[in-house]
Amino acid sequence: MSVEVTTLSNGFRIVTEPMPGLESAAIGLWIEAGARHEADDQNGIAHFLEHMAFKGTARRSALQIAEEIEDVGGYINAYTSREMTAYYARVLRPDVPLALDILADIVLNPAFEAREIEVERGVILQEIGQALDTPDDIIFDWLQETAYPGQPIGRSILGPSAQVSGFTEADLRCFTHAHYGPGQMILSASGAVDHDRLVRLAEPLFGHLPARSQANAVPARFCNGERREMRGLEQVHFALALEAPHYRAEEFYASQVFSNALGGGMSSRLFQRLREDRGLCYTVFAQSGAYADTGMITIYAGTGGEEIGALAELTIDELKRAAEDMSEAEVARACAQMKAGLLMGLESPSTRAERLAKLLSIWGYVPDISEAIARIDAVTAADARAHGGGLLSGAGMALALYGPIARAPRLSRLSERLAA
Repeated sequence: MSVEVTTLSNGFRIVTEPMPGLESAAIGLWIEAGARHEADDQNGIAHFLEHMAFKGTARRSALQIAEEIEDVGGYINAYTSREMTAYYARVLRPDVPLALDILADIVLNPAFEAREIEVERGVILQEIGQALDTPDDIIFDWLQETAYPGQPIGRSILGPSAQVSGFTEADLRCFTHAHYGPGQMILSASGAVDHDRLVRLAEPLFGHLPARSQANAVPARFCNGERREMRGLEQVHFALALEAPHYRAEEFYASQVFSNALGGGMSSRLFQRLREDRGLCYTVFAQSGAYADTGMITIYAGTGGEEIGALAELTIDELKRAAEDMSEAEVARACAQMKAGLLMGLESPSTRAERLAKLLSIWGYVPDISEAIARIDAVTAADARAHGGGLLSGAGMALALYGPIARAPRLSRLSERLAA
């Protein structure tokens, strides 16, 4: 299996990785435009635009889009993140040209009919309401906003209801004109695909697009802060964040290993200490996420109103202890989990296509999987402890709490415990 990359004269990139033995292909368009590329008055528009792509084009109605892809047994979907929007499909080998044509059509030629805008506005407002009614979902939006206050990267991907209620066709077209240029697009495919054929199919669809300048995202700045929302729930939802490296940073893998050993599985410190030893929670985990210029280690747990004080303090204690005595065995286990997850994911053409697009966007090329494995294997216990110590010495933290929080400690108290 080999990765091939072709860049058209206007900057449009095509990347493929065949998977011998497969009869299906995953194919998609990844656009380097997400929530952090929105202006203040645009929050939520990248996600709105993603929804509108499926509501009809100059050539196809919304029903025809769904019928054409499902007539051949395929499926099509999309998502919006803070740094990307993706439109992707999974089809059998003979139907790759159809999938590409539909993807190009919905991304380049959305109709934005007034009636469909209003229908989808209602759908998105329902989605926002559902998120607000899901504590272990909305808590992460609040944590992000608290860690990056007043910044595009800190805002909700869905956007506020009041703003979403006002978006017009002109607003949608303005965002696409600014952020959907060929240099911001990556066509990625894996599975039963042929690179040269895909390039030939893509050139008439995308090669004519005029090159455009690309606006840089507003730089991120991690801040200390807390958000506390009292509500009569059964549990307190506790989310704590520390600043972590961006995805090009040298210590990126050390951060991933540290957070995995801290709270990435049933054998992790947080799971064993908070759930197995003390019975303070059902769900607890830590994870490290990265962006182009910043990152966050996030710790989440759900616990009772009477137990939140003990849980928060024990979380801080485990953070400190991990930075002091994380063992080679813990690091080896965390590395094994990361490598297994990475390699198992590559058995899926959809996961592989997404990986190709993201790596091409980050690095300008697609590093071989062996590079990632080698960098994971290179992390030692000393590296993980040093990374943990650096996190704690900075003492930058953001905290979000939701539920019966009367007994929840303040961030200042947790910061003092961390520094003690």
